[in-house]
Amino acid sequence: MELSLEGHRPRNVDWKRAAALLYGDWGTSKAYVTGLAFLAAGFSSLWLILAVCALTGLVAVNYSVICRYFPDGGGVYSAARSKGRLLAVVGALLLIADLTVTAALSGWAGLSYLTAGADHIPWIAFLKEHIVFATTAMLLFMGWLNWYGPKHSGSLAVVLSAPVIIIVLVLIGISAPHLTLHYVEPPHESARMVWVQFVGVILALSGVEAIANMTGVMKLDPGSTPEDPKVHRESARAIWPIACEVVFATAILGWAMLSLPSVLGSNMGLHDQQSWLAAMDKRSEDMLRFMAEQFGTATVAPWFGSVFGWIVGILMALLLLSAANTAIVALVGLMFMMARDEEMPIEFTKLNRYGVPLVPLLIAVGLPIIVLLTTSNFAALAGLYAIGVVGAITVNLGSCATNRHIGFTWYDRALFALTFLILFAVELTLAKTKPDALFFVTCVLGVGIALRTYSLKRAGLTSVTVSKELAEIVTPESIQRLQPRLAEGQKIMVAARGVTPVLQFALDEAQLRKATLCVLYVKELAVYLPQAPAPRAARGGHPKWQDDPQAAAIMSLVMKAAGERGVDVMPVFAVSETPAGTILDLAATLGIDILMLGSSHRMSMTKILKGDVIAQVAAGLPEDIQLVIHG
Repeated sequence: MELSLEGHRPRNVDWKRAAALLYGDWGTSKAYVTGLAFLAAGFSSLWLILAVCALTGLVAVNYSVICRYFPDGGGVYSAARSKGRLLAVVGALLLIADLTVTAALSGWAGLSYLTAGADHIPWIAFLKEHIVFATTAMLLFMGWLNWYGPKHSGSLAVVLSAPVIIIVLVLIGISAPHLTLHYVEPPHESARMVWVQFVGVILALSGVEAIANMTGVMKLDPGSTPEDPKVHRESARAIWPIACEVVFATAILGWAMLSLPSVLGSNMGLHDQQSWLAAMDKRSEDMLRFMAEQFGTATVAPWFGSVFGWIVGILMALLLLSAANTAIVALVGLMFMMARDEEMPIEFTKLNRYGVPLVPLLIAVGLPIIVLLTTSNFAALAGLYAIGVVGAITVNLGSCATNRHIGFTWYDRALFALTFLILFAVELTLAKTKPDALFFVTCVLGVGIALRTYSLKRAGLTSVTVSKELAEIVTPESIQRLQPRLAEGQKIMVAARGVTPVLQFALDEAQLRKATLCVLYVKELAVYLPQAPAPRAARGGHPKWQDDPQAAAIMSLVMKAAGERGVDVMPVFAVSETPAGTILDLAATLGIDILMLGSSHRMSMTKILKGDVIAQVAAGLPEDIQLVIHG
């Protein structure tokens, strides 16, 4: 059993489970990206699919770097928090918008794969006709399951990942003999319209935020410790196999989709482009199942095509429904975390008897249902998707590109900046061309920021704007340095040249802190003779303060005053040609906590000739010894 230190989350997710959970979210994108791309561009959609795959690969490279530098979680909420709490909340709200549409879209797509091509079965035909209400019922069922806690919520995705990957490879294998570029067309529209079409089918990015948030529970790399965690190897092993599968499998399946006319003639008697377009548009919501049926029929027999289509449909449906459930769980966790950070109302932290946050669970189920009931069709629902996830990733990458507190290399920052600019352009295009998506994400941001304002007001917190210089003064580290240090047993050393105010101040502090007071008197030698014996060495002893009239007067007076106050005094006497060096040596040797010096009254010319003792001591004093200069 793996133990964890107090304050650390248990790191019990290995790369295989992390990859499976990532595939449950990221790998499902191919189930609807291909069909939506065909709806947008027809037989010229291959170029859109390749562009989406290239962007997906670029984002994967970015997040592999983020996972390396954020071993305790590198999602948008934690990455943007270093730039400001409000920016982190905005990023989190964009992620909430993404997860909301993910739950609704995955539920709809899952039921589409289950019900397509079986209109002759009454109950399936009924589900297909009322798919919005069927998806709503499915989400309510998931909410009921999560009422009892998300125990092993990712187990279904883990179990299904391997079979789905195998099925995808089989589908690629049986479609390979029929692949052709004969039906692939170049883009027909202007460059501006092609860009708008590309922006409209970006549906394969959400999973990278999931893997970034997961680094805090990943098993550590060999040789790293909880105090210095590293998950570079584990996160890379989770990201790259899935990224390669998503990129290459989606590209090949997009090519296979545009090769369908080569088998539609013999299978369905369709021999002209208009009939091909009509048949493929009708099955755009479950394109992979349609491809399995047609290529399976052409390769083996009609019965095989039907059986293989059902296998693909059932497995993809289960994986998509699992992705919807995972989105609900992630929504609950994100809102609960924000409430714990006092960014959302405290009511969001209240748990039911099974330990599940009640209000976040109701919101996590209710928001996708509202989106479903107000959306006319699957394409319109997909149009709401990208603006949230692209916005969240854009905030994350922009925060990382400008974060100077983390040791990113210059080429890491250049990568972040390049991807940020691309995704920022995508986000602006989505806001311009998809008013429904803009309205949706504006509502999420507006309600979320209103709840945050209400939460901060109830907590008695007020936001103020201050200059950068003032903000640096009141950092948490600065506040920590102001915590009282009145522990008993401390040692205070005061360097005295006479009966000066610093002696009185040192006695007061020693009495207050119940500390030992070391009174140091350094007799300065004006001439240093290396070959001559020390003053007392000729008589077989070390110099003593009792033998120096001025030192004796000071020590006697201080010890009398200290005795009346109950302060322990340790007289320290030294003869030196370098008083500053002697003070530093004795402070370190005696284990001093606080060193007190009186301000110098030397004339400027004397300081130039002999040096400023206070400046020399301050320059060489260890950090763990406090220096007090009394004037």
